[in-house]
Amino acid sequence: MMKLSYYMPFKPPGHRNPSGDLITGMELRDYLVRQGHQVSLASRIRSRWIYLKPLQYARAVLERKTICRSLEKSPPDLWLTYHSYYKAPDVLGPACSRRLSIPYVIFQGIYSTKHRRRLLSLPGFLLNRSALTSARIVFTNKKGDEQNLKRLLPDNRVRYVAPGIRPEQFCFNASSRTRVREQWAVGNRLVVMTTAMFRPGVKSDGVRKVMQSCQELIRRGCNILLVVIGDGTNRHILEREGQEKLSGNCLFLGKIERHELYRCYSGADVFAFPGIEESLGMVYLEAQSSGLPAVAYSDWGAKEAVVHEKTGLLSPAAQPDLFTGHLEELLLNPDRRAAMGAAASNHIRAHHDSSVNYQVISHCLSELVTPG
Repeated sequence: MMKLSYYMPFKPPGHRNPSGDLITGMELRDYLVRQGHQVSLASRIRSRWIYLKPLQYARAVLERKTICRSLEKSPPDLWLTYHSYYKAPDVLGPACSRRLSIPYVIFQGIYSTKHRRRLLSLPGFLLNRSALTSARIVFTNKKGDEQNLKRLLPDNRVRYVAPGIRPEQFCFNASSRTRVREQWAVGNRLVVMTTAMFRPGVKSDGVRKVMQSCQELIRRGCNILLVVIGDGTNRHILEREGQEKLSGNCLFLGKIERHELYRCYSGADVFAFPGIEESLGMVYLEAQSSGLPAVAYSDWGAKEAVVHEKTGLLSPAAQPDLFTGHLEELLLNPDRRAAMGAAASNHIRAHHDSSVNYQVISHCLSELVTPG
């Protein structure tokens, strides 16, 4: 059993605005606990844009001293930071691990040199680069980030771990399908599902793209109900736009607790979300695990989870009409839709089960603590 200090610079556990990154960080911690390790939260200081906030940065410097004083009599075996990048660099882990003489590791470190060319982000770039170069190992769950990290670090200090969820939490449930479709008054319509945080910007733009595609397909004669899951500051705006574009063929469910999402996924026929600038998008893993084929853009994180022509259909953002065409293709072809849904569920269980994938992390951490 290892004793670990765990730190989440971007969002601490329990943050009021949930996100895929927060879920991944919490699930990594929970996995390590299930393996019998003692995992203690090192700090709740959030480092997002900390280099633009002098008082917050000064607080972080004092926090380092407090942490080291509290741990020096019985130091942990290792410091593990979840997620460090230019916008939220780890300003605690490198200094504390040096002071305590313990290995320092990062999961989901990101290195992007374009940010050193911008005056506003240069301090964050430098702080993050310092953290990355201090780490004994940097794990990443994105292939693109793996390549970028290897421009900075030797290959043996960069490890790719495929993104994952616990698939047993996202299984198709026939009785839930019947129940929710009755509640939604689906009738003979096909259900397109999308889910996102309704924040201004690319998240809301993604929901709008799905609404526009459904509007066009209804114009072409498709019998569709769009079911939208999520909440946020733009909810009322998006609900109004959905009513204007789709009339009675759009249903907003609001926020659904994650442990209940499988019931909603079970009631749908296709999952669609473009994923504009998404680093990964946990929703693709969850929806596919529940047996839904996915339609998304190929430019960003969806391609880490969706296998084109096997578990879903991907298209470039530069060809938005192709996104609509892919959605139409699955809606009009029930056999292909069913085959892709089954393949999606199997794919997630074979390649994106966090209980399996995270074994690599546990093994590497053990080797750092007890080398040889």
